[in-house]
Amino acid sequence: MRTTVLAATLAATALVPATALAGTAPATHHGPVRSAPHTHPAGLAPCGAGQLCLWAKTGFTGAGQTHELSTVDIESCVPLPSGSHAQSLVNRTGRPVTTYQSAECGETGEFETYPGGGTWVPRSPYTVRAFKIWEN
Repeated sequence: MRTTVLAATLAATALVPATALAGTAPATHHGPVRSAPHTHPAGLAPCGAGQLCLWAKTGFTGAGQTHELSTVDIESCVPLPSGSHAQSLVNRTGRPVTTYQSAECGETGEFETYPGGGTWVPRSPYTVRAFKIWEN
């Protein structure tokens, strides 16, 4: 898998690990912790458990798409609908997902694999035109 300096920098600053999903109180809080159930870290886009969510624009904005394991063949190239693309994404499938610049999942263009436990990518380093969901 190719990783550019830009992609590595973006990945280091943009990925939010699944552990950030747990409701925790600030360090200065001294009372009991009563947190509401969270589906996403505060300030980031919502995406349901078991879903891959894609947005046309950075920052989780623009037209959105949601994909689930029940509608996707594992380890098969899934091109986005004709004329659509993604610039931001959330992977909560529980499986690794590779996004591709190529609509045919070609490895001659850019591609990146994101962990499935809860990964928020507000700015993809390239325009996403297809993806693959992998076995664990």
